[in-house]
Amino acid sequence: MDRTIVITGANRGIGLAFVDYYLAQDDEVIAVCRKASADLKATTARIIEHIDVTSQADLNALKKSLAGQHIDILINNAGVLSNETLDDFDIAGIEKQFITNALAPLAVVETLQNNLQQGSKVAMITSRMGSIEDNGSGGYYGYRMSKAALNAAGKSLAIDLKPRGISVALLHPGLVSTRMIGFAGDVAPEGAVEGLTQRIEALNPDNTGTFWHANGDVLPW
Repeated sequence: MDRTIVITGANRGIGLAFVDYYLAQDDEVIAVCRKASADLKATTARIIEHIDVTSQADLNALKKSLAGQHIDILINNAGVLSNETLDDFDIAGIEKQFITNALAPLAVVETLQNNLQQGSKVAMITSRMGSIEDNGSGGYYGYRMSKAALNAAGKSLAIDLKPRGISVALLHPGLVSTRMIGFAGDVAPEGAVEGLTQRIEALNPDNTGTFWHANGDVLPW
């Protein structure tokens, strides 16, 4: 299709599945990560590694590397998860999740906003665990709070970028079998990406700011 796709957290799991999917569509893929995996290096993607999206210096380096590069689809996929309970409380762990899951994706969009033009799309990989209405089991304080914050940021981005013709989606991939959750999920990364990419293709200025499940269901905030 000859589009340019930028994916963060592209070295494994959902990120790597996105890389494989878009390469198969004949798109130009730019894979951003802290350290490239052997699987990522085996692809034909352009790899920009040593980028920690929580580091302003690294984001400045990313901006320089992509200067003048039009981005058709920006996928903010990098994230972390830990489980805090009232009996096992870790403020540092919660702060890390806020920085990585909520602040960093917003900072990536701010950093690369001049690479986005009319018709560009931004996908924020979030979680239904960030839904307040859907929370029926408690726990996971840092992850839930950080994903709720990401959803709020994505909604604001959708409003702020709409006049420029740039659309934003908040996307829940399902319970995906990745290292982040000890491979305990019931969906393979490739299966999740099949649904996620359908949502990205359907994204437009009329439905920008929607919180979607990969299967197409609209999720409650």
